[in-house]
Amino acid sequence: MFVQTLNTPNPNSLKFLPGEKVSLSGPLEITDKNQTTNELIRNILSVNGVNGIFLSDDFLTVNKDQEKNWEDIKHIIISFINEYYSNGKKFIYENKSEKDNQENLDEIEIKIIKILETKIRPAVARDGGDIKFKEYKDGKVKVEMQGSCSGCPSSTLTLKRGVENLLKHYIPEVTEVIPV
Repeated sequence: MFVQTLNTPNPNSLKFLPGEKVSLSGPLEITDKNQTTNELIRNILSVNGVNGIFLSDDFLTVNKDQEKNWEDIKHIIISFINEYYSNGKKFIYENKSEKDNQENLDEIEIKIIKILETKIRPAVARDGGDIKFKEYKDGKVKVEMQGSCSGCPSSTLTLKRGVENLLKHYIPEVTEVIPV
């Protein structure tokens, strides 16, 4: 197996492409190895300097401390990924009970989610991250940036110039986008 790596706009985040399915349950971020029993995730989070993993459909993004150098830990992570899939595993994560609940959302919230999912999420995923809708109230949209976007120096610019402008364009009721 050949695991590709791609740099992201966040220098403390690296995107790993195993060429296999990663998450069957959609995007997920894990920052504590006690949050999961998955051996691969626990092993990667045990690497000195790693402080988070973001799983998407076909890639995982690993976040590290600023003090650590990728050249010191990248090969260890690739080794863990190779070993995991070579043991016959077909994907890293699946949670069948997890579903997005849109039953209690109003019309504006549904529109916001649709725009985030169709117009913004694909671009953010290319950089190894994700954006999640958290709340809409009084014109303000709260979102959570995950993966390489979490803590990225350019995430504020992405939110204000990209996400906020796009949402304002399609939904006049939106006045501001705030990260949580």
